[in-house]
Amino acid sequence: MSRRVLFVCVENSNRSQMAEAFARLHGGEGVEALSAGSRPSGRINPKALRFMAERGIDLSTHASKSLDDVAGEFDAVVTMGCGDDCPWVPAKRREDWALPDPRDMDDDGYRAVRDDIEARVKALLASL
Repeated sequence: MSRRVLFVCVENSNRSQMAEAFARLHGGEGVEALSAGSRPSGRINPKALRFMAERGIDLSTHASKSLDDVAGEFDAVVTMGCGDDCPWVPAKRREDWALPDPRDMDDDGYRAVRDDIEARVKALLASL
């Protein structure tokens, strides 16, 4: 049985996109991973594309999407530090990772957030 996981941030262009990609990578066929934003930017941040490519992950096929574009119930919903901007989505489990937005960080800072997200995704998947 597949587990459904949703990662939510405001723009759906950085953190939630990376989390979705890592969940697909590490979850395999047993996980349906999605991401969305409360106010999506409509694009993937070029830094996210570049720093995920360093890990062999291509985000160019991803799209920045709205919470209106994802439906149904989820086994887990993870919000990423968007506070009141993250609306409630039905889920068996909810977590807020309160991650800083790496959008304006330097390369080392961005990589640190990316690696933190990967570690958290692995822990989440192991606990489902």
